[in-house]
Amino acid sequence: MKVNTIICEYNPFHNGHLYHIRDIKSHSDNPIVAVMSGNFTQRGDIAIVNKFTRADAAVRNGADLVLELPAVYACASAQTFARAGVEIADALGCTESLCFGAENADARLLGGIADAVSSPGFGALLRDEMKNGEYYPRAVQKVVRALCGDAAAEAVGEPNNILAVEYIRALRKTNIGFYVTERAGAAHDESAVRGGLASASYIRGLILGGSGAESLIPDYNARDFEHPADIKRLEPVILYRLRSMTAADFALLPDVGEGLENRIYEAAREACSLEELLGRIKTKRYTLARLRRIIICAVLGITKPMTRTPVPYLRALSFNSTGASVMGEIKRRGTLPLITNVADGVKTLGDEAKRIFDVDLFAGDIFSLATDTPEPCGADFRRKISVIE
Repeated sequence: MKVNTIICEYNPFHNGHLYHIRDIKSHSDNPIVAVMSGNFTQRGDIAIVNKFTRADAAVRNGADLVLELPAVYACASAQTFARAGVEIADALGCTESLCFGAENADARLLGGIADAVSSPGFGALLRDEMKNGEYYPRAVQKVVRALCGDAAAEAVGEPNNILAVEYIRALRKTNIGFYVTERAGAAHDESAVRGGLASASYIRGLILGGSGAESLIPDYNARDFEHPADIKRLEPVILYRLRSMTAADFALLPDVGEGLENRIYEAAREACSLEELLGRIKTKRYTLARLRRIIICAVLGITKPMTRTPVPYLRALSFNSTGASVMGEIKRRGTLPLITNVADGVKTLGDEAKRIFDVDLFAGDIFSLATDTPEPCGADFRRKISVIE
């Protein structure tokens, strides 16, 4: 058995994701495995609804099995996010193709950019641009333009293209192929609806506003979105955590270096809101997404060594009958333990894997505090894996 794997967030699962899955199915009969971020996401935010609800939505709409991308890797840079997702795809032992969306579906162009970014001189050129005070995304574009031309530079100005490049780089350490679907509908973060498709950020805004998302989400169920999570509800928790940390503590966080720990430390002692905090830290050198991820890592206790650790396990969240067959194949051919029961799975993990798994459990405990219906700790133990028929 061969499968196609998607690395995703489904925050929430919407019409654009359905379009992507249908495009994959039009090219291949392979079952689909989705490797999905849990309760916190790559943009440094909390997911709009919990991982179980999002995983079930994916299976209802075409995925056969949903596995969790641990928070240690999900709340990380594009390179770490992609690397870990590809590690999981490879560990299944049966992935034929990684399937992802991008603003530009030109595989040759994306592959050429991946070659350039992986070249020995890329890092030095990027550092030179940064030393000259260039804003990080523009610095990347300038170096890519010098190495690959204008079309490539324009491509790396789009977020899904950036992830696509990182996927291709990670895939080159495996025997997995890839298939690219060109993004349709509204652009990333665009506040518009085009052809019934809208960006996830726009849809999240509608959900938090109380209405308007119904036509943009397949198989819409109002109960799924009755108690959406909003990171603003965690503001006192976040500020408390940051105020309890030293500059040395901040230096241990992913993506912190070159004195940024001191800047965060001073800002945390002065800021009285998340918005003020980010405003005090922000410079041309650091994107807001990077700073938000650093803050989430501080709250969840994610350190640099954790993000460098290879993914140590697989965890299933939801599946259908085909997905059950895929799990059997993974157990026969996979290279990592597959957890289907949390209480039993925890007992089988070594110390390093347990530390990474504990972050996911803690993320679940924190998640409900961002809703209007806080719950006791232990949601991951109470919620059994879903079987969707």
